[in-house]
Amino acid sequence: MTDTVISSATKEVVIGFDRPFVIIGERINPTGRKILAAEMAAGDFTRVSADALAQIAAGAHMLDVNAGIPLADEPAILARTIKLVQSITDAPLCIDSSIVAALAAGLAVYQGKALVNSVTGEEERLETVLPLVKKYGAAVVAISNDETGISEDPDVRFGIAKKIVERAADHGIPSCDVVVDPLVMPIGAINQAGVQVMHLLRRLRGELKVNSTCGASNVSFGLPQRDGISGGFLTMAIACGLTSAITNPLHADIMKACMAADVMMGHDPDCARWIRAFRDPPAAGATAATEGAGRGRREGGHRRRV
Repeated sequence: MTDTVISSATKEVVIGFDRPFVIIGERINPTGRKILAAEMAAGDFTRVSADALAQIAAGAHMLDVNAGIPLADEPAILARTIKLVQSITDAPLCIDSSIVAALAAGLAVYQGKALVNSVTGEEERLETVLPLVKKYGAAVVAISNDETGISEDPDVRFGIAKKIVERAADHGIPSCDVVVDPLVMPIGAINQAGVQVMHLLRRLRGELKVNSTCGASNVSFGLPQRDGISGGFLTMAIACGLTSAITNPLHADIMKACMAADVMMGHDPDCARWIRAFRDPPAAGATAATEGAGRGRREGGHRRRV
């Protein structure tokens, strides 16, 4: 099965069909965060450091890094942010920008094999981003839209994804290094948005045999109790073939939903990670003697298999 290997200087994360779901922390992104944007533009990266460490502590496997600040020197800020984040954590990074010069600046300082976010099916974008991805030996997120915009027909989106995979191959980039974003739209505005993505994910896995990712929070935009919608979406999408997502690991319900999906998909052998995370702590006041006695009764009796 397809494995996409992303790495820092010292750590690898593998995105794959038969592997645990990969959480890519979304918090290092000034879009919609005025305070963070102002701080980054002024050279203050205190909040960036705190966000990086908090997301890793919450269970993120990778971090998305974006420096899209209007009227700022995005290439310089993105490169500085990447160097800072790599100095405080060994998590691999997703370098996120719509500006090719910023992607180039980020890749030039990155240590390891990055995930580049992103390329679309637009001709100009294909011919500027893919050579950069090949030059630095990176992997790339392929967003399934092109010059015609975002289609509501999942088969049209599949055709664009297939085109990007084929063009990547023309540049010497294997399909295992193309991670397709099926484009999750707000379900409050497009009632069939979830159905469209599930259909596309099945085709991406079954026919193109590529890994996938998405901006998971998009699905719940504008709705109350967003974590409930996002968590439900993610568990269903994982069952259909989604192998990673850019989301907020500080939302406990989202993390719990993804871990539960790993259990159901057989990607958490013996439920070991789930048990470590959620088993009840020992009762207060328990002594070694009573704990030992309990073990003795269990070991000496007969256990019925279920």
